[in-house]
Amino acid sequence: MIHDPAAASDPITVYSTTWCGHCKRLLRQLDEAGIAYRVIDLDEYPQHAPKIEAKTGGYRTVPTLEVAGDLLVNPSIAQVRAALAS
Repeated sequence: MIHDPAAASDPITVYSTTWCGHCKRLLRQLDEAGIAYRVIDLDEYPQHAPKIEAKTGGYRTVPTLEVAGDLLVNPSIAQVRAALAS
């Protein structure tokens, strides 16, 4: 499910871009797993980029997911599930 970036009720925020193949794959996996999320496109909302860059040594690595305040850089679906379980 892709939700409005302004919504804050979803447990996961996915920082993504429309051109990223890894992002598309992970979003598809989240959909298949029935995991709710919201997407923030870093090209459309660049004000979120500094948070990602701070975590990745200055890079805008996508997908980066925020789960309970922790950032997961290019995680697998298994890592997402583990983060949600903890």
